[in-house]
Amino acid sequence: MAARVLLQRRAAPLTAAVLVGSIAFAPRVAHAEAPEERHLSKKPIYDDDFDYIPAPTKPAPTTTTTVTTTTAAPTPTAPAAVPTPQTTTPITTPTAVIPSEPTTHTRTPTPTARLAAQIRLGRLFLYRQASTAEDAVNSAMARAFSLEHSFTSTIASLAPPRESGEHLMPGLVYVLVAGMAGSIVARNRGVLLRASAPVALGIGAAWAVIPVTMGNVSELLWTYEKRFPAVAEAHVSAREGVEKGVSFVRVHGNLASRKVTEAVGEAREKVEEWVRKGK
Repeated sequence: MAARVLLQRRAAPLTAAVLVGSIAFAPRVAHAEAPEERHLSKKPIYDDDFDYIPAPTKPAPTTTTTVTTTTAAPTPTAPAAVPTPQTTTPITTPTAVIPSEPTTHTRTPTPTARLAAQIRLGRLFLYRQASTAEDAVNSAMARAFSLEHSFTSTIASLAPPRESGEHLMPGLVYVLVAGMAGSIVARNRGVLLRASAPVALGIGAAWAVIPVTMGNVSELLWTYEKRFPAVAEAHVSAREGVEKGVSFVRVHGNLASRKVTEAVGEAREKVEEWVRKGK
């Protein structure tokens, strides 16, 4: 019994020494970091990762063979030969490693993924249609605002300036009264005269009462007539004819007034001479 206890006490330090020596004389490399090339060997977390590559197989370890060569030194003339030390040269012969081709596992999308894709397409279609409708409404409103601004600016440009001293309200009333007077005068005449008499009297009264406003209106009409060359040429020819007629009337009126003045002067002289002779 005492011998067994003594053996157990001696065996415990011996066992510990053997374990420490096995660890010290058989070292292994402990990697502190993960290797650079890692391949997924498990199923991916997300459903859209349909392709994954398993971990490649480890290549076979290379075998190292040691060849011992013995070189003999030249024998000198010495009485005793001294043996030379032996040198060992390690030769490594790599073994052929056949890489294994990675296998690709393809999975079909789930019904939930297909439904999500269809919902995405529907939302994109609705968004495009809504964007198109919004752009159309914005362009229509822009055109409407542009027309409104053009109309208001045109009407404002027809008004006479303040320094001209011209007022639209009484002038327009006079023009309206002149047009009504023309329609009353020509009510028993022909259709052409009844249609043209109020217009002619109204335009004449407008040029006489509000000349600045009528000048602005004529310039605006001329800008629109320029878009149609035929109408513009007809207007120009008619205006030239009217101007020539007005100038002809003025010239003949001046001649007539001069003749009347001369006739009146001659008659006055004759009367004065007759009165002198009678005395």
